Amino acid sequence: MTTTTTLVTRAEVEDLLSIEACLLDEWKLEAWLKLYTDDAEYYVPSADLPANADADKSLFYIADDRLRLQERVTRLMKKSAHAEYPRSRTRHLVTNVRIESQDGEDVKASAAFATFRSKHSVTDFFVGCLHYRLRRIDGALFIREKRCVLDLESLRPQGRISIIL
Repeated sequence: MTTTTTLVTRAEVEDLLSIEACLLDEWKLEAWLKLYTDDAEYYVPSADLPANADADKSLFYIADDRLRLQERVTRLMKKSAHAEYPRSRTRHLVTNVRIESQDGEDVKASAAFATFRSKHSVTDFFVGCLHYRLRRIDGALFIREKRCVLDLESLRPQGRISIIL
């Protein structure tokens, strides 16, 4: 048996990232989570850390494995999630998508992002760079890792990240 690797196109990556953004904006968090592999990781390093910081050695705003991602989704969907009930209105914009490398079924990609969050007549925004590790499984593309590197000096005036970037 021979194994063939199907090259991932930028259009495929853009489609995946657009679907992810749309699901987050529509608050379809369970469907969003299905875009992630069973061993997925989701990171948001603090604003003063370099993009390649290690979550085991530095303080991150968010450093979730797949189980913690599931727990985060479950919490956000409950009325007891005070920070997000009623939920914020969000708009996730993703642009400048690039494929950085591909090794077999694993792909490294990046994109610029802006996420706007409106709640209680206040709009906060988060901007930065997304770094993805994607994996093709049975022909479909999934997110293995997402790292949201903020281009902010601090979380002021936002103060916190209660949404999924």
